[in-house]
Amino acid sequence: MEMQDERQEAAVWFRALRDRIVAAFEALEERGPGSVPPGRFEMRETKRGEEGGGGLMSVMRGGRVFEKVGVNWSAVHGDLSAAARQSMAARGVPGIETDPRFWASGISLVAHMQNPHAPAVHMNTRMFWTPGAWWFGGGADLNPCLEVAEDTAHFHATLRDACAAHGADYYDRFKAWADEYFFIPHRGRARGVGGIFYDDLNSGDWRADFAFTRAVGEAFLPAFLPLAEKRMAQPWGEAEKDAQLVHRGLYAEYNLVYDRGTKFGLASGHDPEAVLMSLPPLAKWV
Repeated sequence: MEMQDERQEAAVWFRALRDRIVAAFEALEERGPGSVPPGRFEMRETKRGEEGGGGLMSVMRGGRVFEKVGVNWSAVHGDLSAAARQSMAARGVPGIETDPRFWASGISLVAHMQNPHAPAVHMNTRMFWTPGAWWFGGGADLNPCLEVAEDTAHFHATLRDACAAHGADYYDRFKAWADEYFFIPHRGRARGVGGIFYDDLNSGDWRADFAFTRAVGEAFLPAFLPLAEKRMAQPWGEAEKDAQLVHRGLYAEYNLVYDRGTKFGLASGHDPEAVLMSLPPLAKWV
C-alpha cells in the first residue's frame, strides 16, 4: 500500500493552500492600518535532520495587522523512532513494529495579531502514511483574548458548513474533540473559543477523506479573514494589550506542554525553528 500518487496529490494540495493563504495575508497587510510598511513573509526551506524531506517555513513579523504569523508546509519521510512506533502501535496502527517507515505532509498556521481585539488563530491539515495504514487530521481553532460573541459564531458557522457536506455528525464530533483537545488541564480552561479538531480519519475511502480535509483547509480564509479585517483598526489601549500578552502565555504553555504536532515535530528531527514558529513573539505571565 505505497499510495505514491495519493501522497503526491496531497502534498501538492497542501502546498497550494499555503500559497493562497500567504497571498491573502499579504493582501490584508496592504489594507491594514498604520504608517509602517505592510508586512511580508520571509521564506526559507527546512530540512528534517539527516532523514528525508523538508518543507517551507514562511513567517511574517511586525506587520500592520499581524505581529507574527507563520504558515508552514512540509513533506517528510523516513523511519519512526522506537518511541513513536510504540505510541502508534498503542493507537492500533498495523505493522508499524515490523516496518517503521512513514511519510507525512501538511500545512500548519498560527497567527498572532497586532490589535488585541483581533483574535489569534490556528489551522492545520495533514496526511500521514505508514506501510500498513494512512489517515488525515487537522482542524482550526480561534483564540481571542477579548472574545466577541459574533466573531465566535461566524467562525463556528463557517466550519459547520464545511463539515456538513461530508458527514452529518462531523461538526458536532469534531467540535467536541477540539473542546477536549485544546483544554489546558493545569489552568482548568480552554486556550480559546474552540473550533474543530480531528485525527486518525480513515473511513476506508481515501478520496472522501481527502475531500473533507480540503474542505477544512478551504474554509479557513472565509472563517478568519472577515474577523481580522473587522477588528484590525479597532481602538485599543494598554489594558487590552496587557490582556493579549497574558492570553498568549496560555497559548505558549499549551503548545509546549500538550500539543501533538509540536511533540512529533521535535521528536522526528524536523527543523525546530519551523516546529516552534507557533509561539507568540511576546507573552506575559502574572
